[in-house]
Parts: sequence; structure tokens; C-alpha cells
Amino acid sequence: MKMKKPGLTFYRGAAIMVIVIFVGLQMISPNIENPPVTSEIAVPAEVKQILERACYDCHSNEAKVEWFDKIAPASFLVAHDIDEARSRFNFSEWDKNPTAVQELLLWEMVNAIEQEKMPLKRYTLAHSGGKVTASELAVLKQYVNTLPGRHKVDTARIVARTSVNQKASTQKTPVSLNNIPYSSDYKNWKIISVTDKFDGGSMRIVYGNDIMVKAIEKRQLPFPDGARIVKVVWGKQAEDKDGNVRPGNFQNAQFMIKDSKKYSATEGWGFAKFDGLDLKPAGKTVLFEQTCANCHRLLAPENDFVFNIPTK
Repeated sequence: MKMKKPGLTFYRGAAIMVIVIFVGLQMISPNIENPPVTSEIAVPAEVKQILERACYDCHSNEAKVEWFDKIAPASFLVAHDIDEARSRFNFSEWDKNPTAVQELLLWEMVNAIEQEKMPLKRYTLAHSGGKVTASELAVLKQYVNTLPGRHKVDTARIVARTSVNQKASTQKTPVSLNNIPYSSDYKNWKIISVTDKFDGGSMRIVYGNDIMVKAIEKRQLPFPDGARIVKVVWGKQAEDKDGNVRPGNFQNAQFMIKDSKKYSATEGWGFAKFDGLDLKPAGKTVLFEQTCANCHRLLAPENDFVFNIPTK
């Protein structure tokens, strides 16, 4: 028995249904608005020009939305990307970030561009002018290299501090604003990675506790609760006459603690950073952890938001 082919009535009905859905989507399409600019980022003109073309459509209150960006269903994705981008950092509200955070955001922005994670590929497909060229990336790198750096500490103070640091019983343990205490136990953990940022003038050693190390060996993602990482950062490297590179000034120790329930708002990870030889907890409010989480969301979503995982 032969099946009847769909007739003209069927195709006409399907077309009408598609048109009705399309029109309905336009009626509920989100309205993308630009709030007032309160404190625009101040950078050299050549840097500003690159940022305005490649970043401002999402990371500012000066988004230039094209006509095709306003057509649903694309408009829903555009609105989502702009809201997400502004929540991470906004060049039109730049002074909301402390100076140290501003530097961190600029460094991570350049890293994201170099790794081709920003601008988003779906953005550049529709906005080819938003691509950052190699020469423009060089301009951005040159600029961030002029930034004063984060909490440079004179290594000569290490010797002077040794006797003081040995009196642990009389010292108060530094605790981050989200209640993560500093602990030197990581010095007994396994080293899982050694990295450097020659462009940023720093080198790092990454430690992992037993839970983290076993999870890495098994390629267990997401990482289990109880996994801990500590990244210890030194400042500008000094190269001797034989070409040996040695660490310079101690900068900070960065902690990541996995607890999927306790830290659900920051992808299951608790973040803390302790700066300088005094191990001063970073951040002025507990919201500092969102800055950390946003960076990890941007650059390492495929690795449960962890940088520098060793390969097999």
C-alpha cells in the first residue's frame, strides 16, 4: 500500500505555523539597552580603539547592536551574551573595580584574546570587524606590560621575616573574606604544574592535595569535593649570565577548594588569595571571589574551571 505524499494543504499549514512562531518570537524579543556610562576606562588611544571595536559591543554600556542582532531568535542569544559579559567586567563602569582587580582583568583579557577565546567566535562570525589582529594583540601586550604589577615584594625582607614567621603561635592565621584560612600544608603536597607568564613577569608552582592528584591521574571531571589547589606566584624573573631563570619577588599564594554545595555560586570552587609576605587576604568585599570565578569560567570551562591540568 503506497503512502500518500503530503499535499499542498500540509505544506501551507506548516508554513503558516513557522510564520506564527517567528512573529510571536519578535513580540517577546528582549530589548537590549545601554545604561549610562559612569566611569569609562582610561587607556592610551591606540589601546582604546582596539577595545572599542573588539570588546565594547558586549563589555560596555555602549553596545552597537546591528539590525540582525535584534531579530529573534538571535536576539535572545545576543542579549544573554551582553548580560554575561557586563557581569564579568564593564569598561563603562570600570572604577567599580579596585586598581589591582583592573590590572588582573586587563591581563586576563589579553590572555583570552591570545588563546582565541575572545572575542567569541559566534560574535566574529557576524561581526568580522571585531577580530583582533596579531599586530593589535602586540599593542595590547605592550600596554599591559607597562602596568605597575601586583604587590611586588622585596625578597630581602624574607630573611628579616624568617624569625618572625617561625613564631606561628603568636601570629593570627590569615583568613579570606569568604572564610578560607591560609595554610602552609600545601608545601607537603605534590607539584602538579609549573607555569610562567614572561609577558606578565611572573612564574608559578601549582600544588595539589592527594584528592586532587588522584582525580587528575584518573581524569576525573568534575573534580570531587575535597580537592584543593594552591598556586604560588613569584614576580619578575632574573636571568643570570648562564641563562638560568630564577624567581624574583614573592607575590601571592592562590587557593582553590572544591565544595560543590558550599561554593555553588562560584562553580563549586572556593577562591582565596593571600598577598605579599604578610599574606594579606585579597579583596575588599566577599564579591572578590566572583572576579576569580569569572576568569576561570572564561578560560577553563572544559577542565572544571581549573587552569594548568597536566596531560596524561
